[in-house]
Amino acid sequence: MAEFDYDLFVIGAGSGGVRASRVSAAHGAKVAVAEEYRVGGTCVIRGCVPKKLLVYGAHFAEDLMDARRFGWNVPECDFDWAALRDNVLAEVTRIEGAYTNTLESHKVDIVHDRATVAGPHEVTLASGKTVTARYILVATGAWPAIPQCPGAEHGITSNEVFHLDALPKRVVVAGAGYIANEFAGIFHGLGSHVTVVNRSDRILRGYDTQISDRLLQISMAKGINFVFNATFEKIEKQADGSLLVFMNDREPLPADCLLFATGRLPNTAGLGLENAGVELDESGAVKVDEDNRSSCDSIFAVGDVTNRVQLTPVAIREGQAFADTVFGNKPHRVDYGCIPSAVFSHPPLAGVGMTETQARQKLGSVKIYTSDFRAMKNVLANRNERALYKMVVDADTNRVVGIHMIGPDAPEILQAAAIAVKAGLTKQAFDDTIALHPSMAEELVLLK
Repeated sequence: MAEFDYDLFVIGAGSGGVRASRVSAAHGAKVAVAEEYRVGGTCVIRGCVPKKLLVYGAHFAEDLMDARRFGWNVPECDFDWAALRDNVLAEVTRIEGAYTNTLESHKVDIVHDRATVAGPHEVTLASGKTVTARYILVATGAWPAIPQCPGAEHGITSNEVFHLDALPKRVVVAGAGYIANEFAGIFHGLGSHVTVVNRSDRILRGYDTQISDRLLQISMAKGINFVFNATFEKIEKQADGSLLVFMNDREPLPADCLLFATGRLPNTAGLGLENAGVELDESGAVKVDEDNRSSCDSIFAVGDVTNRVQLTPVAIREGQAFADTVFGNKPHRVDYGCIPSAVFSHPPLAGVGMTETQARQKLGSVKIYTSDFRAMKNVLANRNERALYKMVVDADTNRVVGIHMIGPDAPEILQAAAIAVKAGLTKQAFDDTIALHPSMAEELVLLK
């Protein structure tokens, strides 16, 4: 008889958990994955995928307006929130099915139940069944953080925003990170009046200041309101179902929807990790070493639950590294240097490597090259919105250590540029590359 029911039991079928399950099974391990909600996790079900589809939907407002300058006789168009919502949710269901089929084709057992850790090699399902495994992988992701104030229960998070019955006329977005700015752009594009409320005096902390400042300028010019240095005191629900949002030293804000986008916390509450002596940090994240192993030798963790880098591709890389190391006899570790990231705002921004501030602090002597321009499409459309590309260069070695940009298709352009930064190419390598004209991307090899 086998010593354990499974070689690997994975808790959470998000991006990291699915990759780890599939690859471990491909290496010959007997694998089960438990998912209490839907296969696909945050990214597929209530994150990156449906959000990006809403971004596309919202951008049609500007595209239809601009089309008239390009000769298209576009009539006044009405927007149907229910149609977009339902089509997006249908696509989510399709992708969930694809993820499920991938697991099943690799003979991974899918357990549609909540699982908690009962010991170093033991998992208890909500049904009461106990399962044993040689290794346990925690891949439960993160959960939206909600400010503690009276009436907070009247707000929603990114978990619920994709299921709204109707498009709210007035939206208050709490927070100023990437989720907040993305949904501010979405709701504004779809026709809502949007106010972003932030407890500090800047948006997108961690991104290059010059780029985030440009997004703030463009967002304000579009009509999105921003309230800075504000804290919530209480939220009151009115007789007509609307909300009144009270903040410090300010007039209360009326709203039809309050969206909390104030960060995400590792999803470890009630998971039973203490039963196996798994150590958590002050945010509730599972502490792991470079091989994703927790303080309990038989329990590992990948993805947002570790609070290292909360990005889907990182969770996937961690799941791959775990499977290859533990079951594939191909040990390797994730390189967390030069991870590109993007904000799918209106317009989008993207960056890789060090910001100007980080480079000056770490390297001392740096050179900054920028291009501040209007995209050709915006010129003909009579749209004053300007793109900004920025390159950060180590003055001593001429090596490009950071690229940051805001403008149409910035994330699509940055993915290729990130390879150059990761490879350690110099500014001269960019200068020696002939421009692809006419394109926005050519500005990267013309920076002065």
